[in-house]
Amino acid sequence: MSLRFILPLALVLGLFAYIVVPLLDNITLRWYVRDLDSRAELLAGTLRPSLTEYLPAQDAGRIGELFQGATRDERLIAIGFCDNAGHLVYQSAQYPASIGCWSTPSTGGLYKSLAQLPQGQVHVSETPVMQDATQLGRLVLVQDMSFVERRNTDTKRFIFAFLAVLAVLISLMTVFVAHLSWRGWLSAVKDILRGELMPRSVTAIQAADAPAAAPAPPPEMQPLIGDLRELLQEYHLERQGDSGWTSEWTPEKLRGLLEADLAGDQVLVVSNREPYIHTKTDAGITVQRPASGLVTAVEAVMRACSGTWIAHGAGSADRETVDKLDHVPVPPDNPSYTLRRVWLTEEEEQGYYYGFANEGMWPLCHIAHVRPVFRSTDWDQYVKVNRRFADAVIAEAKTDNPVVLVQDYHFALLPRMVREALPKATIITFWHIPWPNSESFGICPWREEILDGLLGSTILGFHTPFHRKNFLETVDRYLETRIEPEASTIFYGGEMTQVEDYPISIAWPEDHPEQPDVAMCRAQIRAELGVAPDHLLGIGVDRLDYTKGIVERFQAVERMLEQQPGMVGNFTFVQIAAPSRASLDEYQSFDARVRKMVERINRRFGSGNYVPILLKAEHHGQDDLQRYFRASEVCMVTSLHDGMNLVAKEFIAARDDEMGVLVLSQFTGAARELHEALIINPYHIEQGADALYRGLVMPPVEQRERMKSMRARVKHFNVYRWAGRMLLDAARLRQRDKVMTKIDAHSRIKRRKGI
Repeated sequence: MSLRFILPLALVLGLFAYIVVPLLDNITLRWYVRDLDSRAELLAGTLRPSLTEYLPAQDAGRIGELFQGATRDERLIAIGFCDNAGHLVYQSAQYPASIGCWSTPSTGGLYKSLAQLPQGQVHVSETPVMQDATQLGRLVLVQDMSFVERRNTDTKRFIFAFLAVLAVLISLMTVFVAHLSWRGWLSAVKDILRGELMPRSVTAIQAADAPAAAPAPPPEMQPLIGDLRELLQEYHLERQGDSGWTSEWTPEKLRGLLEADLAGDQVLVVSNREPYIHTKTDAGITVQRPASGLVTAVEAVMRACSGTWIAHGAGSADRETVDKLDHVPVPPDNPSYTLRRVWLTEEEEQGYYYGFANEGMWPLCHIAHVRPVFRSTDWDQYVKVNRRFADAVIAEAKTDNPVVLVQDYHFALLPRMVREALPKATIITFWHIPWPNSESFGICPWREEILDGLLGSTILGFHTPFHRKNFLETVDRYLETRIEPEASTIFYGGEMTQVEDYPISIAWPEDHPEQPDVAMCRAQIRAELGVAPDHLLGIGVDRLDYTKGIVERFQAVERMLEQQPGMVGNFTFVQIAAPSRASLDEYQSFDARVRKMVERINRRFGSGNYVPILLKAEHHGQDDLQRYFRASEVCMVTSLHDGMNLVAKEFIAARDDEMGVLVLSQFTGAARELHEALIINPYHIEQGADALYRGLVMPPVEQRERMKSMRARVKHFNVYRWAGRMLLDAARLRQRDKVMTKIDAHSRIKRRKGI
């Protein structure tokens, strides 16, 4: 019955769009032509007094300078001057040869028209240049029309979106009036889109043990749940995606970008943490991959792009594995780029890394209620180490315009230092942690120096629009700059910095035949833990850091066991927590607090060999993490504040069986992308407990629907796309600088020749 109303409406609106869009194109083109006509008249009027002065004297130099200055206008491509005989006498550098003197102006007025050039459509106008009653010639103005096409595209999108919204609204109203008895059905649609309902296929045991579980939708909604979830996911992909970026990004595509748009320019990465650590053990020298989201993301990019990665050599065997230039090829099994290690003294590491970076900047940027500590001695070491790394970048640069990727809060001063030595370098700085509001950042004693250092970047990236907005407001408050919010650019000290949000991601894993399947991982992990084959598992993977919400996570586990006694003995939460910054007092006390809480909960609910929480405070390799991800029913990411958190995406990528549930903190950047996760406030312990239990009893059908959606997004928006967006923006800015340099050089040559 609803289709009788909806289909005719859709046909009418489609026909309306088919008729109206071409009409609007024609109307808007006329508007833009009129606007350019008026603009041409104004430009001609502005240039006419100078021309009437320079033309009689045939002063080609001044006329050239006049034309070159006028063409700095973004829409004015070229200017020419024709004599009364129709010969092109003077022209700007970019004047198209095919235009010539265009045509003879009509009597007593201005002649205007459009022309098609290889680079697109242009607007050409001719106007007489009069001195008293004598016509000296005609001024030809060539203006860019590409903005018309862009605006027409935006207009079409707006019209189609408006008609789509209008169709949806009218359809809903029609259905509502025709089916008043379906109010519950409509309510169920909304709840499913919010993720508040789950299908009815819950077993009798689950129903008995889950009085607080989410209600099931009406029976008539069951066949539509999957379609609604897919529609919602498509909407988010369209809304958050970038136009033109429809194909999947791969290492090959990223390499092609470097070769095509960046002419194979040298790529240098700077980070504190190295991607590979050589360590002495009883078995000899071993290689470890550190637990770091930064390393996970950037290492995949470097494998694709090659280049040099400059990092602090902190491993006990790092010095023994480098050459005389402190280089070592990595990865060890298949080298594809070079790791350049920088050595720090214990005093430098203590002041720069443990002191200013992690006792000052880390708590300053994370809302985790730990007071930042700032010491002038730490700041001195921070400046010194930033200078040392900047010198390493300069030494490694083989050209005067390398692409330098600066990673994270350890090197806020480095962009400015590199810019001073390599002014042509393209410096892309990515801030991997949140950026606080301007008032919070203001407590830093060296706030102006940090902002000045970061604004040495060509491009400055953050994970989310919120962090980008905070940075712009901070700069506006503490520095004398010119900010263009619409373009998200900052002009400071005669230089421009583009500030953008680039949500980081992971490299989508390739299929490996030797990789154990999910069933094997489940059996292996449960055998290692000494639990039954049907034992339920939850997994958390973090550094042992107070910002990761580990305490709140354990409180949620404890509360869930209180509410659901049937889970005691049948559920274990495995927390993998790699030790981090163990020399700092704050981290030592946090470590002790976590261990004490685990002991208390295990004493309360454990019995015999059973423990509800298993804490593994040690480093685990990527293969081990993959096995735990694939073996667990639920993964909990409960960060109190996080830039992105790649653990959430790694869990999704590991679940090629399209099963498993992600419980995700609303205070992570990932929560803005992974809408099918169970989003929680980690401070709300009851909410965390309910989400954990809901994930454990979620029916396979709903798990698959949610996981399938999230996997599609993570696969599409992968780390190569993240890097590609930054490098494309860098290529665009480099091309702009090259063009401006050529124009300036040409102008100087003409001035020297007196033209």
